[in-house]
Amino acid sequence: MRKPALHWQIFFAIFLAVSLATILRSLAPDSRVTSAVVATSGFIGEIFLNALRMVIVPLIISSVITGIADVGGIQGFGRLGLKTIVFYILSSLIAILVGLSAVNLIEPGLENGEPNPAILAAFQAEQTRQFEQPDARIASAKEQDMRSVVDIFLRMFPVNVIQAATDNGQMLGLIVFSILFGIAMVQLPAATVASLHGAVRGVFEVMILITRGIMRFAPLGVFGLLLPVLAAAGFELVQKLALYFITVLLALLFHALVVLPAILALAGKVNPVLHFRAMASAILTAFSTASSSATLPVTLRCIRDNAGVSERTSGFVLPLGATVNMDGTALYECVAVIFVAQVMGIELSSGHQFIIVLLALLTSIGVAGIPSASLVAILIILQNTGIPGATAAVGVLLAVDRLLDMTRTAVNVLSDSCAAVVIAKSEGESGVLKQC
Repeated sequence: MRKPALHWQIFFAIFLAVSLATILRSLAPDSRVTSAVVATSGFIGEIFLNALRMVIVPLIISSVITGIADVGGIQGFGRLGLKTIVFYILSSLIAILVGLSAVNLIEPGLENGEPNPAILAAFQAEQTRQFEQPDARIASAKEQDMRSVVDIFLRMFPVNVIQAATDNGQMLGLIVFSILFGIAMVQLPAATVASLHGAVRGVFEVMILITRGIMRFAPLGVFGLLLPVLAAAGFELVQKLALYFITVLLALLFHALVVLPAILALAGKVNPVLHFRAMASAILTAFSTASSSATLPVTLRCIRDNAGVSERTSGFVLPLGATVNMDGTALYECVAVIFVAQVMGIELSSGHQFIIVLLALLTSIGVAGIPSASLVAILIILQNTGIPGATAAVGVLLAVDRLLDMTRTAVNVLSDSCAAVVIAKSEGESGVLKQC
């Protein structure tokens, strides 16, 4: 009997996690059964997530260096880099505009044209709670300001590349080092670096093989990651934030199911359905892990094995995208900030909204390497646009952030994969999405 495709196995794992979480929520949350099941599943999920994280650093280094070395010279690399940067900026900008349109059209922070009193009361209650017992995540995020965005240039050049490899916030520096290493390689005679090139390619192939092995346990890992989240989710405050939640979700789905497929069809001249089929495992893994970086090994495997994109293109485009291309995050930031302004009764002019768009674009790139990146970005934008009650608002939004975080991460990964396909087609690669 033929084994079901991996993405169907993951779908089944998600269904099981939702079903079991519903049963557990009907029991006492502190019962021994609930605690034991949640703890066990969380342990399994952490093992899977750690296994993916384990291969990130060697995979990024080897894939970026191999990709640049295969370009065949600095001119080819410059062309590939320019296309990648342009795609990422335009796709993020379009995502922000989608979010801006959705939040202005639906107005989730208003009720009958006035600030929603229930959510405003929740903001005020959260402000009191933080005064008495501050949230560690919010306190940490408050320490960040616009310098976090400016510091992106400092993070591009780490003092110690070994230390950068062990620091999640320094992934951009690791990519820059790998790019410089690859550029230096192509400047040397081929005979001089032939053995080095072969060794780096060998590391890349080994990492892909390890990733394939890890992905055999993806359904179990996805189940373990989702069950604790779903079992702990509360519904009281979620009901108050339902319209906000739906607004973000609809905007993310519109970008994922309309905008990105249109880009694939028009710019890439490929069938979007085939692309979704090829990337299903990566998208579902991104949804369950809520981490673009942790999903990178799976994304590389899918784009190479399923979509047929070359190592040359995928090895450069995807690691960079997992660090700086955050369509879903940028969209979410824009919606969240304007939603808070609506609840606080602040009317934003077109000029103010333009500033929010620019800050959302900048912070989605600049703070991507910082833990709780979206939290930091929203606080930065709120503080720099003069909207009051920033920390209290963020504390309330955290109630529904986990599920939205999972969704926007899936959109981030989908956008990265679309970039790889479109750029591969523009580079004349003929085997893209032919084997799906």
